[in-house]
Amino acid sequence: MAEFVDLKEAIGMPGLRLLVISVTPSPWGEAVKGFFYVKKIAYVPVRHPMGKDQALLRQLTAQESAPVAFYNDERPRSTWPEQLYLAERLNPEPPLIPADLQDRVRMFGWCNELAGENGLGWSRRELIFDRALGGSRGDDPRLAPMRSMARKYNYNSESARAASQRVVQILRGLSTLAAEQKRRASAFLIGDRLSALDIMWAAFAALIRPLPEDLCPIAPAMRASFNSEDPDINAAASPLLMEHRDFIYREYLELPMAMERG
Repeated sequence: MAEFVDLKEAIGMPGLRLLVISVTPSPWGEAVKGFFYVKKIAYVPVRHPMGKDQALLRQLTAQESAPVAFYNDERPRSTWPEQLYLAERLNPEPPLIPADLQDRVRMFGWCNELAGENGLGWSRRELIFDRALGGSRGDDPRLAPMRSMARKYNYNSESARAASQRVVQILRGLSTLAAEQKRRASAFLIGDRLSALDIMWAAFAALIRPLPEDLCPIAPAMRASFNSEDPDINAAASPLLMEHRDFIYREYLELPMAMERG
């Protein structure tokens, strides 16, 4: 298994390199890692600088977040649709984008509800900020990194109040979709085969209930922040949805943090 390299070292390398956060299972990064894993596309994992070499990352990608896919001397790809299309081009099999138009539209729409701005991941992140910062007083230096990240994503208490309802709405919709697919005797969320949506949900479910510690070892404070304490959110995530997360990891994906554990 390839070892992590630093960003400066990765820039001059040929082939596929994937910049990810190496210290915690970011859902965005785990989803893209899943695309490449299912397609058996080898890549060099690149450690996100986490405050170091941010100027270089901005210069390369006009932003500071992960994941970012670099392929040969092509432009960097820092959004999940670009990364998915790159994976489809590098290895068309198995396809993760449905051939049927209606299935394709539904898949991209639901993936955006998970990974896009104001989607499930974005909204859960706002709630994590709110839980940590909403009641804080003074300038606790331990909260400085989170305050900086919250500013980056335009967090404020007003937007956080709407975030919980967005998460509930998305989870209820996905729960309905999973139930409909089960009635059709399909093991997948779209159509009759694995798609990017199945991988996306498996990754983003960590922001509701992470995998157990023996499958995904993460720092206790991070696990506590990922775990939802909102009863409405927890009720909206049906047991069928969580069973689907477990099925996708068991049958198709490597475990989160697998590279980090070596």
